[in-house]
Amino acid sequence: MSELIKVTRDNYFSPEVEMQYMGSSQYKGFVECEAMQLAKLKGEYIEEKSVSLLVGSYVDAHFEGTLDKFMSENPEIFTKGGDLKSDYKHAEAIIRRLERDEMYMRYMSGEKQVIKTGEIDGVWFKIRMDSYHPGKAIVDQKIMKDFAGVWKDGLRLPFVEAWGYDIQASIYVTVEGNNRPFFIAGGTKEKPEPDLAIISIPPDRISYCLGEIKKNIHRYADIKKGLIKPTRCEKCAYCRSTKVLTEIIDYTKME
Repeated sequence: MSELIKVTRDNYFSPEVEMQYMGSSQYKGFVECEAMQLAKLKGEYIEEKSVSLLVGSYVDAHFEGTLDKFMSENPEIFTKGGDLKSDYKHAEAIIRRLERDEMYMRYMSGEKQVIKTGEIDGVWFKIRMDSYHPGKAIVDQKIMKDFAGVWKDGLRLPFVEAWGYDIQASIYVTVEGNNRPFFIAGGTKEKPEPDLAIISIPPDRISYCLGEIKKNIHRYADIKKGLIKPTRCEKCAYCRSTKVLTEIIDYTKME
């Protein structure tokens, strides 16, 4: 393997860094669909930015201190007249609500966007912590629809498990290396008033997820190296867009 690139804020999502390092979003992408995630890494598939994603990113950029940069890179958040569209005006309301809460702001008062790299079972990972309290805690901010459970694969799961935030916690705690507690500083997009919470992910869940990560990462690393052909899920947008028909299907055999 070539010499590892030093990961910075400027190159964190660069193609070269993404190929050398695994990250929590990349890992979860492989879990969802190996073919889609490899295509994303190669630049062969680019997901459209949804309004829901952009609203969360708007709030995150405010707390990171990078809102001006976010606005310049995403002109679609403005009307032709130059005003914020209604969804992003609501993002401003979410920000105001979160900033009114003393406890929320205390957890978000750590060092911003701290990058660390480290190995998990011989595979290099990178993390970028939203609010890092050295020697105390890791805090990641999540802005979501609500805090309700989510139906996934026929089961109703807590949103932390459904969206893989427990997997992210395990990766962050392991790479940070000091076994510090992991918290989610969560806000919702609910109207007229957002909800908010500080949410812990217990050590036993983090330990369980680390075991699952170690089972998968070498396969994903080999896929990135071209040693293994990725599996298609045949359900995601990428698989639908690249599907090639080869047979006629009896309707009783379809889900």
